[in-house]
Amino acid sequence: MMTKVSLFLCALLLAGSSASAQTPVSVFLEELTWTELHDLIGAGKTTVIVPIGGTEQNGPHMALGKHNIRARALSEKIARALGDALVAPVIAYVPEGGVDPPTGHMKFPGTITVPEGAFEKILEYAARSFKLAGFRDIVFLGDHGGYQGNERAVADRLNREWTATPVRVHAIEEYYRASQAGFGQLLRSKGYSEEEIGTHAGLADTSLMLAVDPGLVRTNRLRPGDGVRGDPGRSNPELGQLGVDQIVTRTADAVRKAVARR
Repeated sequence: MMTKVSLFLCALLLAGSSASAQTPVSVFLEELTWTELHDLIGAGKTTVIVPIGGTEQNGPHMALGKHNIRARALSEKIARALGDALVAPVIAYVPEGGVDPPTGHMKFPGTITVPEGAFEKILEYAARSFKLAGFRDIVFLGDHGGYQGNERAVADRLNREWTATPVRVHAIEEYYRASQAGFGQLLRSKGYSEEEIGTHAGLADTSLMLAVDPGLVRTNRLRPGDGVRGDPGRSNPELGQLGVDQIVTRTADAVRKAVARR
């Protein structure tokens, strides 16, 4: 027979378990209800990160969704490092080149492109939606180099329009710089060559993906090939984790500074 003390302890445990199950712990908007989001914004989570990816070829060894998966995973880490941020759904449709004739990555099956104007409208109306929801700082994090200028253009336009409000849009280019020049410099310091590091689907790009989601990398195909600029042969998750840590730290610092300037 259970004692009164045992019954009391069981009741406490059940109450704690029930409360924990009802407490939203996700930083992803798409995993929250609207009331949970409303309460989180009211409690001070007034920064929203907008991860921008892209759907494109990444050589014979890496999946088309590389940018989308990486942007989402790193945005989660950055949001948790900041402590007052949530993460919007990934924008997966971005400018990737012409269709007729096909240019750039559009020469490879699976790459999806949209016109720059359409892309900027998506960013603009995502930001307008977040402003309406009560966010004060809207952060664009782009995992692809081709649209960094579009991010800046949208942020500049909205910030001019919203001068009299407390809401600001931040195009944080440090995220992309850290993943490219910053990570490249780190790899060079470890003896890897510029040619091996590459600029697309090479050592740097592939190592980052191995650290974030190894299931999207075909490790039996780690060699130069069509659509690859660099050599992914010696890619490994340990190198990739160094890049992940650098990107998260530098981006979180850049967001803090941008918000402080507001």
